[in-house]
Amino acid sequence: MKKRPGGPRAARRRGSYHHGNLRRALLDAALELVETQGAEALTLRAAARRAGVSQAAPYRHFADKRTLLAAVAEEGFRALTEAMRQATAAHGDEPLGRFRALGLSYIRFAVSHPAHFRVMFGREIADKSPHPDLLDAAAVTFGLLVEGVAGCQRAGLAREGDPAELAISAWAAVHGLSALLLDGQLGPWDQERVEQLAHGVTASLFLGLGPQRA
Repeated sequence: MKKRPGGPRAARRRGSYHHGNLRRALLDAALELVETQGAEALTLRAAARRAGVSQAAPYRHFADKRTLLAAVAEEGFRALTEAMRQATAAHGDEPLGRFRALGLSYIRFAVSHPAHFRVMFGREIADKSPHPDLLDAAAVTFGLLVEGVAGCQRAGLAREGDPAELAISAWAAVHGLSALLLDGQLGPWDQERVEQLAHGVTASLFLGLGPQRA
């Protein structure tokens, strides 16, 4: 018997769609397209085809490609925020531990959710203002980093200054490592190597963020 195009994943998405989960099926299809072919290959038509639904079906939830990408990115930011919150909870009120946990969880999220990560920080939706829910989700994520810096400042572990500006410096470091890993710029890596690099980068942050000394 000849298999249907798309195999088990497509069959599951079709089943989900018939149970009312069209939006979920399209999000999953979009993630698969980004992961296998890149964001430039994503269109509503391609997502519909991969999800096993009609070409008109995506318009029930998404006006165009950008609104679909925005939904994928929003989902990613909310998942990242939850991962960061869980990571910091293990450190109680210890500010340095909480701050490093934010960076570690960011890098771990990037390597375990590459398709989400690429959409979240892709050029197509770099301007998040047309998508209020995405803008809010991204702001909450960044807010955790700002509060992490502020907590270290209150404890005398980070220098004075605008915590948002210092947070950008910290973000640049962990985001840069994440991007280098995903783009293969650091060669082959496994989870052990990721952990070594992530701990090294997050530890090094305080060489630049620490209190200024005479």
